[in-house]
Amino acid sequence: MGTRGTVTRTRLVDRARELLEAHGYAGTGLEQVLAASGAPRGSLYFHFPGGKDELVAAALESAGAEIGSRIRELSEEAPDAAALVRGVVDLFTARMEGSAFTRGCPLAATALDVSATNDLVHTVCRRVYSSWQATLAQRLVAEGRGAEEADADAWSALSLVEGALLLSRATRDRGPLDRARGTASRLFGGE
Repeated sequence: MGTRGTVTRTRLVDRARELLEAHGYAGTGLEQVLAASGAPRGSLYFHFPGGKDELVAAALESAGAEIGSRIRELSEEAPDAAALVRGVVDLFTARMEGSAFTRGCPLAATALDVSATNDLVHTVCRRVYSSWQATLAQRLVAEGRGAEEADADAWSALSLVEGALLLSRATRDRGPLDRARGTASRLFGGE
């Protein structure tokens, strides 16, 4: 694939990411993605012969990798696990407030929409969430927790953040995220 093809594919994935995060799977149509990307219909099926599901999977993988990279950076920068979880909350809070509560977790809207009924989307969501959880668990192990405890606590931390995102988006209020940030300090120690 040449440079032009790579640029077109990237535009399609990026626009799909934005639309999926704001509207979920059901609320994102291929016509919307094409209009937002400026790509011709033929390019969509050239790059994603599997259609919408293949495009959605690529968009979720891309978004998940971006957030996963940022979580790994936060893990390296944070002085402790509590600071890491607070940093993750802050990352998502900034995304949500910066978009007037239309963006938060790039997977959540789609995961809620179709993960239970769409095997491809389910597989991608599971892989991405598991990678985020693994970064949190590794940090907890590095601080002396046993592997099983760290694994459970990392899932709990991720659940805390995702739940707060859902509630903040639903209420258009950062309060649930602020409370999750405080809870992270109580659960994991720190400030």
